[in-house]
Amino acid sequence: MKLQQAKRHQVKLRLGLSGASGFGKSMSALLLAYGITNDWSKIAVIDTENGSASLYSHLGNYNVLSLTEPYNPERYIEAIKTCENASIEVIIIDSITHEWSGKGGCLQIHEQLGGRFQDWAKLTPRHQAFIDAILQSKCHVITTVRKKIDYSMDRDSSGKTKVVKHGLKDITREGFSYELTVDFEVVNDKHLVRASKDRTGLFMDKPEFVINAATGKKLIAWCNQGISMEQIKNEIDNCKSLEQLKHVYSKYAAIQSELKPLIIDRKKQLESVENQIIDTNEIIKSSNTTKNGINSK
Repeated sequence: MKLQQAKRHQVKLRLGLSGASGFGKSMSALLLAYGITNDWSKIAVIDTENGSASLYSHLGNYNVLSLTEPYNPERYIEAIKTCENASIEVIIIDSITHEWSGKGGCLQIHEQLGGRFQDWAKLTPRHQAFIDAILQSKCHVITTVRKKIDYSMDRDSSGKTKVVKHGLKDITREGFSYELTVDFEVVNDKHLVRASKDRTGLFMDKPEFVINAATGKKLIAWCNQGISMEQIKNEIDNCKSLEQLKHVYSKYAAIQSELKPLIIDRKKQLESVENQIIDTNEIIKSSNTTKNGINSK
């Protein structure tokens, strides 16, 4: 455990778009994505909304991966990996609501397991693996989520029970928005949005606005400040010992989850070279022993 100086490094965006059906989440996500990458062919939509992603094909030649039921976490993870393997730069998951409340989603799986509180012990790791696939993706990821009106049964001062409406609530597991770089809420059918969370400082406490490609350009400019992942990868590739690898890993503590696969690969390479040197030395040693034995005769 040690203190180290904070360093700004380039990051991949984790953006959220929430709103009621028909408020323009899909269109907003596509315009955001284009602003980020400036290349429609580098955008992929994981579409769980019955082909709605293709309704905007006039915008450009983006890619669509249609995801149908069952909407279990593993199928979402497979879809994300498919996009990554195709060298996609921005993944839009439209929407993540089905992973939670759709057919074959987490709530239905929990019910099939018995619906008991202890059954979440089996299901929570599966849901967390889906969240981790988003957070650890090498692509920028935009997620959309549906909202519903949230009610509760409360007692008034006279002791009578009444229904209280608390506004709109995201239809996914509580806490997901904490993981996001920016969380936009689409507030009406005119596509106006506001930032309910903003780590960039670009949109918080600003008037409501309509998302367009310029919004994505602002975000990618913020992302590209600081040390790039390419520079860090070169640093890892230039490590000549396990000690140097450990130093690099500890230096970039904020992105260790992204660096871990690269660190492991380089560690294997270094260990392989070390083993080859050991084997070569053993062969030389054995050869010298044999020669000495012959000479002594």
